[in-house]
Amino acid sequence: MISAKISTKMFWFIVILRYNKNSSRKTKIVIYSGEMNMDKDPFKEYLRESEPNKATKGYVWSTAVGLQAVDGLKPSQYLIDTAIQNIEGKITLKEAQSLIESYYNERPVRVSDNERTEEADKVSSRIAELLSETAFSFSPNEYIAIHRKLFRGIYKHAGKIRDYNITKKEWALDDATVVYGSASELRATLEYDFSQEKDFSYKGLSIEESIHHLALFVSRLWQIHIFGEGNTRTTAVFFIKYLRTLGFFATNDIFAENAWYFRNALVRANYTNLQKGIHETTEYLELFLRNMLLNEHNELHNRNMHISGLLKDTKVDIGTSKVDIGTQKMDIETSKVDIETRPYSHTLKPPRFLVCDNLRKIFCKINPIKAKKEIGTMYFVPEESREKAVHPRQNGSLFR
Repeated sequence: MISAKISTKMFWFIVILRYNKNSSRKTKIVIYSGEMNMDKDPFKEYLRESEPNKATKGYVWSTAVGLQAVDGLKPSQYLIDTAIQNIEGKITLKEAQSLIESYYNERPVRVSDNERTEEADKVSSRIAELLSETAFSFSPNEYIAIHRKLFRGIYKHAGKIRDYNITKKEWALDDATVVYGSASELRATLEYDFSQEKDFSYKGLSIEESIHHLALFVSRLWQIHIFGEGNTRTTAVFFIKYLRTLGFFATNDIFAENAWYFRNALVRANYTNLQKGIHETTEYLELFLRNMLLNEHNELHNRNMHISGLLKDTKVDIGTSKVDIGTQKMDIETSKVDIETRPYSHTLKPPRFLVCDNLRKIFCKINPIKAKKEIGTMYFVPEESREKAVHPRQNGSLFR
């Protein structure tokens, strides 16, 4: 090929030398000539993503390994060694995954089910792969697809929405459980939360307000718990990729060192026990996000989230805190909330539950001051109308 560059154009000629088997003569033939524009690479838009740099690979692997702690899992030393080879550039991520798969396919002795090391190793390598990709779609299908990719061949229900209700004993709640989404309403609830977040605007919000809203979104997404297992790891991967679309590129070791804290923070953001004076709160989750996104150094201690601390510190003096039920009457007619016309605002916490008329009366009599303060976060519906709720987030299946 002979070429001559003129400005940004290149002329090309293809020359073929043809040899005759029965002769030593060779014939030179010019069969094509032309020009091509070098201003634009015709294949550029089809180029595949190159592997991330060493620092980024270190981050995705540390996050992938750390996230296994949310289910009490620990990857093997073989996985760690393989990850290091990838970080140092000795093998590609695809080769690393292939080595992990082959390692367990060829092992004569299987690891006990109690250790679940195989699950930890395979899921770690798959998380590393997903976090190395920039492709992302903010949709329920993407969320479900992440679960399928992480747990294929590990769980039979990988990528499938559960069709049964669940409870889980939580350390932070002293073995109590969060109220998870009802099996009959999971898909509808998931789509509702996604639509709410998609329509939400962060314009004009301070970074503190944005982090507070993000904490609300991820905690509610996790609370649905649409899968039988693997919800926290799926939610974490999805959330990290979503944050990138908002301009947050976390490259620290927050998940590597505080994955269990992340799960406990999600638990406390979704648990209320009025009888014991415990209320759902995103304060712990917000501390985690501030460290993750703003590189702050807030102390993250799991012991601070255990409800036993609240129970010890909260004492009610019954003798001095009596409420005069006879004189504290609530005007039900003047305190109605217009469900249809009430605007959604980022400055108010969106309503999470319905309260029937009778419970409303009791709540107002017991603590009229708090009732007045909290009334903006509740929807009060008469007893005879509570079956007519228009959305899974507001009906009895998610009654909080």
